[in-house]
Amino acid sequence: MGKIVAVANQKGGVGKTTTAVNLSASLGVLERKILVIDADPQANTTSALGYDPEEVKLGTYQVLEHEANAADAIVKTNNPNLDLIPAQIDLVAVEIELVDKERREHMLKTSLEAIKDKYDYIFIDCAPSLGLITLNALTAADSVIIPIQCEYFALEGLGKLLNTIKSVQNIHNPDLDIEGLLLTMYDSRLRLSNQVVEEVRTHFNKMVFNTIIQRNVRLSEAPSYGETIIMYDASSNGAENYLNLAREFLEKNEEIEAEA
Repeated sequence: MGKIVAVANQKGGVGKTTTAVNLSASLGVLERKILVIDADPQANTTSALGYDPEEVKLGTYQVLEHEANAADAIVKTNNPNLDLIPAQIDLVAVEIELVDKERREHMLKTSLEAIKDKYDYIFIDCAPSLGLITLNALTAADSVIIPIQCEYFALEGLGKLLNTIKSVQNIHNPDLDIEGLLLTMYDSRLRLSNQVVEEVRTHFNKMVFNTIIQRNVRLSEAPSYGETIIMYDASSNGAENYLNLAREFLEKNEEIEAEA
């Protein structure tokens, strides 16, 4: 059965979409069957994978509202072994429209049950908020990756996010684990970047991925061409970073599977 991983942090600009898109693409290259779900009304994952959000007719909005089956909302991407459930601006209305529904936090989890077996891993790119859509993602997920940028205020709000995850574990999803904290936007030339790395590793120890995502121009350029870093420039540092993260992710999960 496929593992569902949310990529979440209520802070914007920390590398959630970059991570969801490029980790998914890297795992696809490593011959795992992957689905990425765009659960952010900004629909950056959708455009980064070559689709125009304004042309999306069926996507995360319809899946969350149970107006469509998840299987019907899946589209192919140009990347090997990587599928997408896209988003469009309508997704912003879900926060209001689901409020009065029963088990509103479980809408996504229920929708994904029918397709979970078809993929090795399903990644959910969450919005930079702790609203109802993100709550649905955390309720549906088996684990969560938390990107943290190597900049000032890096740990700001992290305590609130960890408290939210604890609340979800207590109320909606007792099996939710933290897959890991991922350090992003690292610049080895900056003392501040190194201080943040040291501080996060000191506080969270084994919860932090060994792989660090460096600042990389090619990584920033790729989404404007509707491509992942693997397709845009496979020889770049950004591609190397995400392939290393994919290998670390698989090593960790294969060890867990072996122990189980």
